[in-house]
Amino acid sequence: VQLQASGGGLVQAGGSLRLSCAASGSIFNMYAMGWYHQVPGKQRELVASITSGGSTNYGDSVKGRFTISMDNTKNTVYLQMTSLKLEDTAVYYCNIDIRRLPGVRQVYWGQGTQVTVSS
Repeated sequence: VQLQASGGGLVQAGGSLRLSCAASGSIFNMYAMGWYHQVPGKQRELVASITSGGSTNYGDSVKGRFTISMDNTKNTVYLQMTSLKLEDTAVYYCNIDIRRLPGVRQVYWGQGTQVTVSS
């Protein structure tokens, strides 16, 4: 399983950015895909996730500002980020949660993409 993330960059506070993450390989029985972010010295935190059925979950800090979506035909998950704040600056990682057998969860991570919000 491979995940290729793209779309990070430098943006001013209040601006918008869209991240993409394309999954390839043996991704049948995909349960969900998601985005996490991490800053130096802190744990990776959930930004947003979406199941193959379309159910979404968001971290408290991004509710109302970020939107996660998935194109099942392209095996790609998107994160539309709006009203960006300085504290959104982080490396953003996408992941995929695959469940081929009951009780067996396989999670794969992409390489991360840097998002920097400037004042």
